Amino acid sequence: MSTVTAPDVVRAAYAQLVVTDIAKARWFWVDLLGFHVQYEDARTLCLRGTDELTHHSLVLSQGAAAALNHIAYRVRTPDDVGKAESYFARLGCPVRRVRKGSGTQGVGEAVRVIDPLGFPVEFFHEIEQADRLIQRYDLHHGAQAARLDHFNLCTPDIPAAYAHYTALGFGCSETIEGDAHELYAAWMYRKQTVHDVAFTGGAGPRLHHVGVATHESHHVLHTADIFGALHKEHHIERGPGRHGVSNAFYVYLRDPDGHRVEIYTSDYYTGDPDHETYRWNVHDDRRRDFWGSAVIESWYKEASPVLGFDGLPQMVSDTLLDESAVRVGADGLG
Repeated sequence: MSTVTAPDVVRAAYAQLVVTDIAKARWFWVDLLGFHVQYEDARTLCLRGTDELTHHSLVLSQGAAAALNHIAYRVRTPDDVGKAESYFARLGCPVRRVRKGSGTQGVGEAVRVIDPLGFPVEFFHEIEQADRLIQRYDLHHGAQAARLDHFNLCTPDIPAAYAHYTALGFGCSETIEGDAHELYAAWMYRKQTVHDVAFTGGAGPRLHHVGVATHESHHVLHTADIFGALHKEHHIERGPGRHGVSNAFYVYLRDPDGHRVEIYTSDYYTGDPDHETYRWNVHDDRRRDFWGSAVIESWYKEASPVLGFDGLPQMVSDTLLDESAVRVGADGLG
């Protein structure tokens, strides 16, 4: 039987979120987090960070209910778009070719699939380029969002997610495992950082968060200060803190629709060919917060629904392993 080659994924490229109020979303993502507007109309915002030279890394589109429309990976060549189409068709996944000009603003020929985990995923190569802003310090503001770094996805079957992304050529930087090496979570990468995608065990498919890199730990703290100063501290869900997994210094925020975003810095290089997976035990309360701070229940239980090709939320399945139920400390969460 002939084999079909997986596409050569370069990195996590962008997420498209459905929001219910584009003006409120603009306030949160642009005014406070510091994303730059590359394109906008009455129902759409295309945003990018200060370091990004592509058209966007985040798309916000007006809709009736908040959800993830799709995540997107950039592939290395135009031929890899075709490879993605063949690869996922061979897996029996729903596949759609998106012609240039008929999909997301600024993106060329693409393929969208509902992957074996139930997530809507786009693969593309061509995208419009944008002006260099990395040294336009006069335009940097808010959290000084530098770049999209990763997606964190809730899925009930972490081993299946690990196997699927391993077949796509992703490496694994870190895991959370039980005493019998059962997988509770995994961090996987194509670019040479800790992750482009991570999998959190939970009811899914759902989007747990998008991860946005900033340059300095004081930008993370400044982000929290901004929301506090504006009496909008209810948007801060968790942190600031230091993760055990990834070493990231972080704060988690919820946008006006409840979409979760992590503003973070300080992860590490994973590009050596003999880079080994670092395995955390699920009973180590430093795994989710290196200082041992408890993880609040909403962080484990709440996430954004994801849409199918019909525009309706994908059916959610319950998790096989519940990390939040693992007793570590007196509170049971960490």
